[in-house]
Amino acid sequence: MPKANDAALDFLQTRRSRPAKTLVAPGPSREELEALLVLAARTPDHGKLEPWRFVVVEKDAMTRLADEAERTARSLGYDDEKTAKARNQFDQGISAVVVIESPVLSEKIPAIEQTYSAGAVCLALLNAALASGWGANWLSGAISHERLFVEGALGLTPHERIAGIIHIATETNTPPDRPRPDVKAKTSWL
Repeated sequence: MPKANDAALDFLQTRRSRPAKTLVAPGPSREELEALLVLAARTPDHGKLEPWRFVVVEKDAMTRLADEAERTARSLGYDDEKTAKARNQFDQGISAVVVIESPVLSEKIPAIEQTYSAGAVCLALLNAALASGWGANWLSGAISHERLFVEGALGLTPHERIAGIIHIATETNTPPDRPRPDVKAKTSWL
């Protein structure tokens, strides 16, 4: 029988994202964020291509991104509610890490596997932040899929896209658990 890591299993059984709107200052320092990024980079990566990168958004940049999100949303014809939502995550943000999917041309590794790796980085970062005692939430939103915004405000190249925006700061409360999937209903055995 393998030796279980009970602390890790307990964390995984009880982990819960914290709503971004409930996170407050302070956020992690640069050193603390760098440590979280090192943990996030320990993710499955078929072919060792590292098909992702990070853009750290500090508090001062949140206002600029909020303005740019609103400007982009209006130029694309978003209604007022959708525009406010595009702006809001940056207006309320303390610190965040934008995980960028940055695929690498490869004859051996399909693009979809690189997408999976970028998603795994998002979850690894989220879990690293939560395990370190921070409140954290993985967001994206419609604006994060708009080329005008991601290239202009975040400097993405045409082949890149946002895998997730991981907001990390101090949690104000632990939300109640939410209903979880019925794993038996979602599982078949061969």
